[in-house]
Amino acid sequence: MARHSFVFHEQPRGKTFTRSRIIGRVVCLLWITLGLGVSGPAKALAFDWVPTDQEIQKYRQSWNPLSNGPIFISGVDVHPQGQFTVHPFIFSQISEKQFGNDLTTNSTPSPVHSYQIAPVVTMAYGLTNHLELNVGLSGSFWWANSSAQFNQGKGGPWTTDSGVGDTQIYLKYRPIVQDPDGWRPSITTFNMIVLPTSKWAGTESPPGGFAPLGRLPSSRFGSLTWTEGILARKNLAPFRISAGVFYSYHLPGSQSGETTYPSDIINTRLIIEHILDEKRGFGYNLELVGFHGLTWRADGHQVTTGGRNGFNTFGVQPTLQYRLGDHWVGAAGVLFTVAGQNTQEAIFPNFSIYYYWGKNGTVIMR
Repeated sequence: MARHSFVFHEQPRGKTFTRSRIIGRVVCLLWITLGLGVSGPAKALAFDWVPTDQEIQKYRQSWNPLSNGPIFISGVDVHPQGQFTVHPFIFSQISEKQFGNDLTTNSTPSPVHSYQIAPVVTMAYGLTNHLELNVGLSGSFWWANSSAQFNQGKGGPWTTDSGVGDTQIYLKYRPIVQDPDGWRPSITTFNMIVLPTSKWAGTESPPGGFAPLGRLPSSRFGSLTWTEGILARKNLAPFRISAGVFYSYHLPGSQSGETTYPSDIINTRLIIEHILDEKRGFGYNLELVGFHGLTWRADGHQVTTGGRNGFNTFGVQPTLQYRLGDHWVGAAGVLFTVAGQNTQEAIFPNFSIYYYWGKNGTVIMR
């Protein structure tokens, strides 16, 4: 089967190894400092990373109507202990243009037109009032054709594939819960491993090497990946503001018997929700998405595959959300690429449905 991929421009690498070692040492120092703050004997350095029951109850009783919330970020606050959700999505992508080697809002026709549909189901369970376990299962369906061959009168042969996507397993821990009477937001840590179940099942990588941008931070299709992130949210009736930044490290892979080193990835999210009808959970979101391929790796190895020159995508999605029942909420929106570098220009129609289940029959909004 023919495979299509985008060509990324190359530039001299520079002192990548030295820079990555410096970044790694800085991260280590931050963790050491954090460890002293958490466990050090001096009261001046002590910090309690477990919200009190009073703080949690104060938040639970504050303004936070049941609704779908953002499509492009996992819920920042966590489920109460024993509460469960099933969350089906449909993410899709239509791409017929591409951006060059400079960050710009202007795109040019791409020789490859690609179309993707990626169904995703995430399941979340509150292990405690501070810790949430999540599992994400996905599929992959894509079609691509060569517009250059079509324009030359040589036909437009389609290349297509479908199959199992990658699997995400992630934990969210909330050390800080927001104060409804002050400016303190909820802060949540995010740790995810992506299992390359697409590769194990023999599913072909889509054009460009990535599934459509979605709720979870994007990583390379078919790559064993570790992602760490931090999320924040603040409710300010009738608005909710959420944000997150995620760093993804791809373990080395192999191709034709040679070890490959893809670049690390940063995903950024900023979402503003405006709830217009609390009883119906009706409102709109403005969701800002950033997707960035770096020119280095955290382990210091030179990037050898998948855009060694780096890439950037910036997009904005208007979203509508609505409460469908006592346990069901939904949302729909379209993400538009507004600027990019060494990547595709695309639009991404997206759909989301939540089913909430509580052990006492009452659903509590995260």
